[in-house]
Amino acid sequence: MTREDADNHASGLKDTLKNALIVSCQPVPGGAMDDSQFVVAFALAAMASGASALRIESARYVAAVRAATDAPVIGLIKRDLADSPVRITPFLHDVAALAEAGADIIAFDATDRIRPVSLEDLAQAVRDAGKLSMADCSCIDDARRALAAGVDFVGSTMSGYTGGPEPVDPDIVLVAALRELTPHVIAEGRIRTLEQAQAAARAGAACVVVGSAITRTEHVTAWFREALDEIYSPAPVVLAVDLGGTKIMASLVQSDQVLDSLTFATDRNGGPEGWLASIAEAVKPWAGRYTSAGIAVTGAVRHGHWRAMNKATLGIEGEFPLEARAKDLLGLPVMVVNDAQAAAWGEFKAKADQSDLVFITVSTGLGGGIVSGGHLLRGVAGHFGQMRGSSGSDLPLESQICGPWIAAEAKRLGHECDPKAVFEAAQSGQDWANGIVNGVAKRFALLCCDIQLSIDPARIVVGGGVGLATGFLEKVRAEIIALAPSAIPYVEAATLGSKAGIIGIADLAIAQ
Repeated sequence: MTREDADNHASGLKDTLKNALIVSCQPVPGGAMDDSQFVVAFALAAMASGASALRIESARYVAAVRAATDAPVIGLIKRDLADSPVRITPFLHDVAALAEAGADIIAFDATDRIRPVSLEDLAQAVRDAGKLSMADCSCIDDARRALAAGVDFVGSTMSGYTGGPEPVDPDIVLVAALRELTPHVIAEGRIRTLEQAQAAARAGAACVVVGSAITRTEHVTAWFREALDEIYSPAPVVLAVDLGGTKIMASLVQSDQVLDSLTFATDRNGGPEGWLASIAEAVKPWAGRYTSAGIAVTGAVRHGHWRAMNKATLGIEGEFPLEARAKDLLGLPVMVVNDAQAAAWGEFKAKADQSDLVFITVSTGLGGGIVSGGHLLRGVAGHFGQMRGSSGSDLPLESQICGPWIAAEAKRLGHECDPKAVFEAAQSGQDWANGIVNGVAKRFALLCCDIQLSIDPARIVVGGGVGLATGFLEKVRAEIIALAPSAIPYVEAATLGSKAGIIGIADLAIAQ
C-alpha cells in the first residue's frame, strides 16, 4: 500500500467512525461465550443491526472476526502484569500481533502509570504497522500526552479504572473535555442505557462504544436479577418514630404497612436525652425485628442536629445531636428529619403521581415539606408556619391559623370548646363559628397562593386535624378563587392521615 493509499484509507476510516456505534464483543473471560464462534456471531449480529465497527480483544479473536467480515475492527490485547497496572496492549509485540491479525485500529492504555513500554513507542509502533491508534484515557492529561504522541483517536475507556471505587455511570464530563482537544473522540466505559449513549453523543463523541449491555449476557442478566431482587425480596423492617409535642408514636414499618405500633405521652418537663431513653425502653420488646430506624421530630433538623422552631410546641435549648445520640442508643443506623417533611415524603410516595408537591399540615401547629424533582428538601424548607401573615403582626402565621388559635377565638366569643366543636358548629350554620373558620380559610388560602408563586408546585397536599376538618378545604378553594391569584394552586387532601410521617420516615431511613 502506497503512502497515498494509506492516507486515503485512514481518512475513510475516520469518516466511517463519525456519528457511529461501535459494539465491543469481549466475552467474560472463562465464561460460556468465551469462544471464537460466539465472538464472531456477536460481531456479525452487531454489524447486521447497524453497528459501524467492532472492538475485539486478543489477536486470536481479531483474526476470527476479520475472516468473517471486512468491518472496521479496533483490536486490543489484555494482560495482567506483575510489575505494572497497565493491561491494554502493553507490549510492542502485542501491536505487531494485532496488526497481523487484521485490526484496523489498535487500542492501548494511555494512562500515566508504570508501564513496560512508553506511550510514544506504542504510538510509533502502530504507525509503523500502517494502522490507526486509539488511546484509552482516564483523564484529560492522558489525552493531551497521547495526542502529542500522534495518536488518531482518544477514548474515555480508562476513566474510573485507575484507582478507587469503580463508578456506576459513564464519564460524560471527560467525553466533553476530550472533544475540546480533538473531534476524534470515542466514548467508552459503562455505557449501559440508551440515554447514556445519547448523552455521550451530545457531549461531542464522534462515536460511542457499547459492550457489556449488548454482548455480555452474564452482566445483563445480573443487572436485571438485582433490579428484580429489590422488588421481590422482603422489604426491610424499620423502627419509625414520630416525636411530637404531646405524644410519641413508635411503629414497625415494612414497605407501606404498619406492623406494630405504640403511643405514649411526651414528658414536656423532660428533654431530648430523656425522650430518647423513653423510646429505647418502649421498643425493647421489638428487639431484633428491625434493622434501621427513622425519627421524625417537630422543629428543624440540619445535618442530624435538632433545634426548636417554636418552643411552645416542644422546648429544646440550643442544638441537640439527635442522629448521633439515637444511633449510639439504638446501636443501628438512624435517619432524622422534621415530622412535616417526613409526612410530605410519605404522601409523595403514596401515589404514582411523581410531580412536585408541597405538603402542609395544620393542627396544633403549621408545618410543611417540599418535594421537588423527586427529592425531599431538608433543613428549614417547608416551615411555613414561621412565616408572617398579611396582618402586619409580629406573630408567626401558625398562631393565626391553627387549633389553639381557633379554640382561643371561640372562647373570646363566649364558646368554651375545642377546634373540632368549632367546625361542627360551622357545619350546622352557626355564624360565630363560620366567622372563625372563614377567617382561617382565607389566611390559609393566601398562604397557598404565595407558595404557588414562590415554588410553583404541581399540587399542594393538606393534612392535619384542621386541614382535613369537614368543609375546610372547600372553603379554602372558594377563598382562592375569590383572591383571583395570577397562579391558582391545586389543593388536595392528604391520603395517609396520621400515618404519613411514620410511612415517610421509614422510607427515608431505608433510602439512607
